[in-house]
Amino acid sequence: MASMYNFDKVIERRGTASVKWDQVETMFGQADILPMWVADMDFEAPPAAIEAMKERAAHGIFGYTYRSPSYLEAVASWQERKHQWSFDQSWIVGCPGVVTALSILVELLTEPGDNVMIQVPVYHPFYRIISSHGRNIVANQLVLTESGRYELDLAEMERQIIEDKVKILILCHPHNPVGRVWTKEELTEIGNLCVKHGVFVLSDEIHGDIVYKGHKHIPFASLSDAIAKQTVACIAPSKTFNIAGLHSSLAIIADPELRERFNFRLQTFAISMENCFAQVAVEACYRQGEQWLEELLAYLQQNIDVMEQFVAYQLPGVKMYRPEGTYLAWFDCREISADPEVLKDLMFNKARVAFNEGSMFGAEGAGFLRVNFGTPRSLLLEGLERFEKALKQK
Repeated sequence: MASMYNFDKVIERRGTASVKWDQVETMFGQADILPMWVADMDFEAPPAAIEAMKERAAHGIFGYTYRSPSYLEAVASWQERKHQWSFDQSWIVGCPGVVTALSILVELLTEPGDNVMIQVPVYHPFYRIISSHGRNIVANQLVLTESGRYELDLAEMERQIIEDKVKILILCHPHNPVGRVWTKEELTEIGNLCVKHGVFVLSDEIHGDIVYKGHKHIPFASLSDAIAKQTVACIAPSKTFNIAGLHSSLAIIADPELRERFNFRLQTFAISMENCFAQVAVEACYRQGEQWLEELLAYLQQNIDVMEQFVAYQLPGVKMYRPEGTYLAWFDCREISADPEVLKDLMFNKARVAFNEGSMFGAEGAGFLRVNFGTPRSLLLEGLERFEKALKQK
């Protein structure tokens, strides 16, 4: 079938107050840097979302907006169709972002001094969420095998849960930055451990729709009723459909008391209502965006193939661990240097390209780089070629 969407199209994003493109000089010191860092893509959103927002704008009145029954049905229907997860629509609570939801939930479910587990290296805001509330980080380290795949250390995880009296696990699922899509067997083992020891799970599933052939996203709360009762799933259309700037995400909360407390906190902060443009765009994406997503995933999978070949033959000293999900690749550059400052200099000053330097995801990430490949192939190749040239000059 012929492609309906042109992901090769390069769109000028400078001058749009883009964090990714317009802040490179402020953040990295050079104005001509090619940004391949923060997790937003350089593709147009699905046409259905654009048209829905145009139609909403034409109405001309932009008052307070609630999440309509049709909106909630679209969210639930997407999860059932894509991930075979059925739940009561009353479980859905909207909020501006996944990080916002996680932060509120850590505050509601723990007390200052309590211990919260993360699996490192991991998405860097997790550290800030925990420490800013006066909670302690328990770092459960993922194990990098010789095959280049990160695995769970479940025995160490259980030991830490018991000895450190862990109250919450923040699960990154699929995992950012290492690109793992946890299997049903792995998730079940995590879930059983958490039920056994009374650990509440905050499951960040923002990348759950960006999963490649041979892998399947399993919503954590779908594993069993017991697991669902002590889980909050945080999902969003932002990564899936490249609409992060609309600030729309959802917490799926089975426990009615926690759901009520969470809702009350959102209302306290006056962030409980949906943006009027997000309301229509999100529903349009979930109802009409499936073909767009299928083509996006095929394009991203081709980008992975291109990167894999490029790294293997043109970037000596670099290994790429093929992502199972997300549009973020994890480059092992430890043969070049494990010093974050050396890699920053190589990227920003010599290559004029901005990948994420790995130690921002925890000390375990030192010597690694996270590469956003959610971009037209011409820009992806330009970034890789800039890095290749800098390596040869080094």
